[in-house]
Amino acid sequence: MDYNAIKLQIDDDIAVITLNRPEKYNALTTQMRAEIQHAVKSAQSYARVVVVTGAGKAFCSGQDLGDRVNSESVNLEQTLRDEYIPMLKAIYDCAVPTISAVNGAAAGAGANLALAADVVIASEDAYFLQAFTRIGLIPDAGGTYYLPRMMGAAKAMGAALFAEKISARQADAWGLIWEAVEVSVFEGTWRSRATHLASGPTKAYAAIKQTIRGSWDKTLEAQLRLEAELQGKCGKSRDFQEGVLAFSEKRAPRFEGR
Repeated sequence: MDYNAIKLQIDDDIAVITLNRPEKYNALTTQMRAEIQHAVKSAQSYARVVVVTGAGKAFCSGQDLGDRVNSESVNLEQTLRDEYIPMLKAIYDCAVPTISAVNGAAAGAGANLALAADVVIASEDAYFLQAFTRIGLIPDAGGTYYLPRMMGAAKAMGAALFAEKISARQADAWGLIWEAVEVSVFEGTWRSRATHLASGPTKAYAAIKQTIRGSWDKTLEAQLRLEAELQGKCGKSRDFQEGVLAFSEKRAPRFEGR
């Protein structure tokens, strides 16, 4: 696929997907959603980490309302089902770790696009906004799933009802994201994090994603059994052998992701 609404750059096992409509604050269109989905699915086959970030001042301002000519004829359910769900699942189910590098405003579906990643790193001048009630809608694109799980029901309800900005620092303190960092070191930080993951035990990372994300609807006993099963598989990997050898030789491990 030729990308027009995004950019895809591969460097040292790191795939960086840049939302590239800065003049529209990277608002989501049908084309952009298709390109993001394709890029993530493609990148996971040869990269060991996928990063999503934005060009310009914003990360993503949400749905481009101008992408629909007549709002009265818009079928929001169909748009979410046919366009948003495949894009979000591509990120959420990605076989390798994913990072959202939130460089600026993340609003509406753009905020929840960011939250679909495994790790969210935000510049301290960024913010998250569940803007939906401002136009008479409910949080979508996974917002009602991510928010209560990440920062609790009370904060989630307030964010959805009041549609107020949550600063990157607040998001960090409330557990909505992994970290908020100073503007001057933002890019260096997320690139360093991406490099760390790209050189790590990829199979173990995939198992971590499966166990943590699947824990919500399991009993302790079921979770313990799943841990045992996946740990057994990790124990047969070359990365485990390398990790033990590196430990005994008192050196840094050289993981290959196998």
